[in-house]
Amino acid sequence: MILPSMEVRFFFLFCLIGIGSAQLSSTFYAKTCPLVLATIKTQVNLAVAKEARMGASLLRLHFHDCFVQGCDASILLDDTSSFTGEKTAGPNANSVRGYDVIDTIKSKVESLCPGVVSCADIVAVAARDSVVALGGFSWAVPLGRRDSTTASLSSANSELPGPSSNLDGLNTAFSNKGFTTREMVALSGSHTIGQARCLFFRTRIYNETNIDSTFAKNLQGNCPFNGGDSNLSPLDTTSPTTFDDGYYRNLQSKKGLFHSDQVPFNGGSTDSQVNSYVTNPASFKTDFANAMVKMGNLSPLTGSSGQIRTNCRKTN
Repeated sequence: MILPSMEVRFFFLFCLIGIGSAQLSSTFYAKTCPLVLATIKTQVNLAVAKEARMGASLLRLHFHDCFVQGCDASILLDDTSSFTGEKTAGPNANSVRGYDVIDTIKSKVESLCPGVVSCADIVAVAARDSVVALGGFSWAVPLGRRDSTTASLSSANSELPGPSSNLDGLNTAFSNKGFTTREMVALSGSHTIGQARCLFFRTRIYNETNIDSTFAKNLQGNCPFNGGDSNLSPLDTTSPTTFDDGYYRNLQSKKGLFHSDQVPFNGGSTDSQVNSYVTNPASFKTDFANAMVKMGNLSPLTGSSGQIRTNCRKTN
């Protein structure tokens, strides 16, 4: 019996891996729905022009979808008599936004190509287009995801990191999804846009010491010690509607809004990475784009798994 060479065995193994897991592709809809990317971009641009905050909301929607069951649009499902969806989970309730924008995009896309484009892919592309709409950079979004028929309230409550997380907690939450510490710090840069409710940063601005005193005092004017839970403040006070490296510059000045924002720059192992993103913004661009592609690849449904929902809020 003649054994195959090591190279041949690796080749067959590679082929088996490729067969066993369908791959996403940035050209997935090139023939079946060639206008889909332009359609999504137009609608995202309109939504962001109407309300800049929506860009951050659509980016966050993608993150909160992918961290629960993978990037399968499970977060979009409304509650039914048979299951409770993810919208009412602690990290999502009265916090995650953009559902109506996704509905509008889906309606436009369905009129072009009925039953072809998944809600999960729309969410992934809308996140990228939101970054671009707010002055950020672009990247190729691999496509071909299908939509789930279930959601998980318990996973949404347990697997998404929160604003009070410490560095170990952030590392654990991201590591559980296959991310390195470097990728976690890069993805945290998404907080260079968007706004947050007083409820989630009150403890930091009144009780913590690793915060610029003037910054804290200014925030207290809009976030009283009691009441005003829904009052909003920008995550990045220097350039709140521009996707740039301002988030990391703020951390250097002890102006992270959340406790979880400041911990990557607090005398620990990730300080040097924050500094490198400030001195070399191009490295942030590269790391963030690569990490977003990796996030978009979290456990996608492909092939015959799942379905292409006609209405993103409910199964077919």
